[in-house]
Amino acid sequence: MKEFHHHHQKNRRLGTMWKWGLRLGLSVFLYTTLIQWLSMMDLWYPYRTNTTHRSSCFGNDNDNTTGLTVFAGQAAAIASIAAVATTAPSPPSLLPKRVYKSNGYLQVSCNGGLNQMRAAICDMVTIARYLNLTLILPELDKTSFWADTSDFVDIFDADHFINSLRDQVRIVKAVPEKFSRKLRETTFSMAPVSWSNEKYYKKKILPLFRKHKVIHFEKTDARLANNNLPIEFQMLRCRVNFEALKFTPAIERLGKKLVSILQKRGSFVVLHLRYEMDMLAFSGCTHSCTNEETEELTRMRYAYPWWKEKEIDSETKRANGLCPFTPEETSLILEALGFTGDEQIYIASGEIYGGEKRLASLRSAYPNIVRKEMLLSSKELGPFLNHSTQMAALDYLVSVASNVFIPSYDGNMARVVEGHRRYSGFRKTINLNRKEVVRLLDLFHNKTISWAEFGYAVRTVHMHSMGRPKKRKVLENKPKEEDYFYSNPHECISGFIPAPFSYIPKSTVKI
Repeated sequence: MKEFHHHHQKNRRLGTMWKWGLRLGLSVFLYTTLIQWLSMMDLWYPYRTNTTHRSSCFGNDNDNTTGLTVFAGQAAAIASIAAVATTAPSPPSLLPKRVYKSNGYLQVSCNGGLNQMRAAICDMVTIARYLNLTLILPELDKTSFWADTSDFVDIFDADHFINSLRDQVRIVKAVPEKFSRKLRETTFSMAPVSWSNEKYYKKKILPLFRKHKVIHFEKTDARLANNNLPIEFQMLRCRVNFEALKFTPAIERLGKKLVSILQKRGSFVVLHLRYEMDMLAFSGCTHSCTNEETEELTRMRYAYPWWKEKEIDSETKRANGLCPFTPEETSLILEALGFTGDEQIYIASGEIYGGEKRLASLRSAYPNIVRKEMLLSSKELGPFLNHSTQMAALDYLVSVASNVFIPSYDGNMARVVEGHRRYSGFRKTINLNRKEVVRLLDLFHNKTISWAEFGYAVRTVHMHSMGRPKKRKVLENKPKEEDYFYSNPHECISGFIPAPFSYIPKSTVKI
């Protein structure tokens, strides 16, 4: 009996130990699973963190704070975008490659200036991801007005671009050698329909890969809609724009030096003064130009066949707010907005039409005007001087980091920089209402209103045009008139984040 009782107690102890061992093993398993799940979340689903963003209005008004949910990558951008690196960063770990059967190779030729191409690259990555394609490193425009010979690798860090997106899409630097020379020379080329949604690409473009192993998109500007796309599309566009598209180390290094020089002198305003010859010729805006200048700009407009609009009424266009402000007008606008003469103003632009003579009134009112050519030595700028796209990249970095950004025209740089500044903590961007300001300028010049009335009216008009949080304006079937996605990617900023594991679009049709 005692032996039986002893044996029974031993079995109970063994049973208890077995249960505790099972619980311990299960706990370890669950803990390991949780860690793995969080790790995957890190790859596919951006972190969120609550941050407050300062968003003041004019001059020294009290700052209002806005508690919005933003990406952790976005918060890091806020902290680092204007800072000069003091320590060498540790090498990043590679993301796991996404394994998928490629439906073909997508070759793209970007058209336009730096920022038009930047947005297009984001779209092309998103399209390649959705259609399960292999993307060939994008080709940059070399035939436009700027005639810049820079390749992708001269502007962007190609290795970072490829590696940072390897968990999404396969990117290669050239068409593989396995394709015959004949195939590479006779690649099927086309221009996708502008402002298309994902259904167009799935129904119209994807089936073309049954016939062609390589497809070349010869135009890439605005080939993806602003709105009514799956959230995954918008999130990936942001990821490419704000994380994958880093400039080359040489450009980043010089851009940080420019920002450091400016910051040591105090706060600074970036004025994107789009008063350049190509802009004036293309738009037909000749207000305040001489007859000789007007004729020169007209000749240039007719010299470029892809500029479709030839006969332009400059004054009508100006009255409708479709012209960039002149340097003289800009000087009055800055003063009306409350900027004092001791402001440090960095001009981000190419060569101003009319040179220093045209800038005289602006420089007289704001003597602390600087350009990159004034802050850097000829030796430092030398490698970039004959490459307008690389020079524009330097201006881009300074513009994103500035205390205030003011574009005189809403071109591609103005809009893409505005979006980057929103993503970086809603940095102040003053979007000038050109149509209303032109009306006020004419009233002031005609002495219909006083300077005090002009200033008050200008400040009132722009009270809510500071790059503050808002949703994009959507206009059905009017994509050119609605808000541009890259100027306000609110899906990536305001908490419009999909449920876990839905970051990857569902598998598309296989061929």
